[in-house]
Amino acid sequence: MKQSLGAKTILYPTPVVVVGTYDKQKKPNMMTVGWVGICCSKPPCVAVSLRKATYTYSNIVERGAFTVNVPSERYIKETDYVGIASGKKVEKFSATKLTPVKSDLVDAPYVNEFPLVLECKLLHTIEIGLHTQFIGEILDAKADDSVLEKGVPDMKKVNPILLVPEAWLYYGVGNYLGKAFSLGKKI
Repeated sequence: MKQSLGAKTILYPTPVVVVGTYDKQKKPNMMTVGWVGICCSKPPCVAVSLRKATYTYSNIVERGAFTVNVPSERYIKETDYVGIASGKKVEKFSATKLTPVKSDLVDAPYVNEFPLVLECKLLHTIEIGLHTQFIGEILDAKADDSVLEKGVPDMKKVNPILLVPEAWLYYGVGNYLGKAFSLGKKI
């Protein structure tokens, strides 16, 4: 029998990303985000949901652009710090010793040390409630050569961070289970 938990933000796992933006003074900023996901194939789009109170929120509205950076487990402390500190008070790139890189296609920085980056142009803004969802059209995806396998990022090499909402725990990636759209053919 299942027990009711009520209306909660429980969906396992949730990817952890770092959203990169510039502020009004062109200072690079970043924020850890757990409310994120691919939301369209054509055009390729990603959605990130932020509270209006965040510094990154106003930066996205101002610049019309952001990057989605996928950190590896190696940078768990920096990733967590970026979600704790406010860009209004701290220069997060300096504090974490991470390197901002000017995006080739959008008015936003990405994190050089992170293995996978999406450069996004703001396409839609949707007011939901406590959060606003920003839908960004992915103009380019960049990956370090070291994480590519036959031209595609390898999950184990990217080594992304996962979040357990409500419990607020970080995890790494589990075991390979099989190829999508193939395993079900055995039924």
